[in-house]
Amino acid sequence: MELPKARLTEGPVGRHLVAMTVPMLFGISTMMLQSFIDMWFIGRVGDDSLAALSFAFPVIMVVTSLAIGLGAGTSSVVARAIGANDHSRAQRLATDSLFLSFCITVGISLIGFFTTGSLFRLLGAPEDMIPLIRGYMNILYFAVPFLVVSMVGMTSMRATGDTRLPSMLMIIGSILNLILDPILIFGIGPIPAMGLEGAAWAGLLSRGGIFFAVMYYLKVRSDLLTFNKPGGKELITSWRDVLHVGIPAAGTNAIIPIATGVVTAMLARYGPEAVAGFGVASRIESVVLVMFYALSAVIGPFVGQNISAGKADRIYQALRLCALFCMASGLIIMVLLALAGDWLPSLFSDNAMVTDVTKMFLFVVPVSYGTYGMVMIMNAAFNGMGKPMPAVAISVGRMVVIYLPLAFLLENVFGIAGIFGAYMVANIITGIISYRWAKASLKAQHLTATEIKAL
Repeated sequence: MELPKARLTEGPVGRHLVAMTVPMLFGISTMMLQSFIDMWFIGRVGDDSLAALSFAFPVIMVVTSLAIGLGAGTSSVVARAIGANDHSRAQRLATDSLFLSFCITVGISLIGFFTTGSLFRLLGAPEDMIPLIRGYMNILYFAVPFLVVSMVGMTSMRATGDTRLPSMLMIIGSILNLILDPILIFGIGPIPAMGLEGAAWAGLLSRGGIFFAVMYYLKVRSDLLTFNKPGGKELITSWRDVLHVGIPAAGTNAIIPIATGVVTAMLARYGPEAVAGFGVASRIESVVLVMFYALSAVIGPFVGQNISAGKADRIYQALRLCALFCMASGLIIMVLLALAGDWLPSLFSDNAMVTDVTKMFLFVVPVSYGTYGMVMIMNAAFNGMGKPMPAVAISVGRMVVIYLPLAFLLENVFGIAGIFGAYMVANIITGIISYRWAKASLKAQHLTATEIKAL
């Protein structure tokens, strides 16, 4: 078995980014498409189910944020160990991070299971919708450990520079979910129609299958899984190193769904249809931003390996290419959504209020998608450097300092449009700040004056 090598520290920077991003693009696109179709299936069940799924969306995002945070911590430390050519350390860190992720997610699932009613009442869900939400969430909580541990395992694979295998696993999991969705949601033969709960069961079964595949490939192909029992001090050291980046990264990503929960509660005052429209728009946003998700997933391992190898100039070059890509692709996304804004929302609902809210979001927010992409990538780069606090500051500034206060202010003047306008402004301001901050941080990595002026 060939041990993982620091393959990202040599060769053309642009070629590495493209070679790593394309597989991730396919993998994440398939996951987003599956989520998109999930929403479409639930829309066929009824507006109540669509609204219930939309109320659940902030909680789902919190769980996803936890996975992203733990994955970011794992990717950062494993990539830096590989960059330093320390395979045994990389193996120990990857294994210990899986155990840590399992322990955390089991605890969160238990807490979530016993607080479903009070949590969703706090988010503004109507009392008659609580049983529907509870049925969905109780199943989903069982899937959380499988989902998060699998995602963390795949970040260890990416830390080696291999994005093809984790992307393949993501695609297989999404296809399996799509096959199970209509069977369990609408019923077929002896299988009864389960509606929204069927969507949750499809997620549990598909993610459970991928969990076992991830464990197998981590051991057999990547050689990043060991069954040797660590010493207590060694385990604590591994967890500390992972959480040094993982906790701030999870907090950074959790800020978004927490703020989304506040916004959901604000929109709930306009009725369940407004919440459903926002939920549809959020799913559409997730799909169209897939290129940025893919690029931010690979920039961390690239940065981690090159930081350990002392090659900050390669990181600088990578971030400059990423910024140019974000601005160009953000402009294209904005134009495409403007053209599709009249018919795209109607794919999910024929309720005028639902589609009007979705159209409003797609008209206002995409103006800022280029700079939003820069925020994602620069935050991932900071995590890859082992410097998570700038990413925390940027995300807190974006959501807490700018977005929410401005949303409360503009809602009083423009209603729902004001909430969406605040989101656009927050993306633009923090996108510019994040790029300048990343540039300054790299300057501290001893880049030459000529390289800095090249931007």
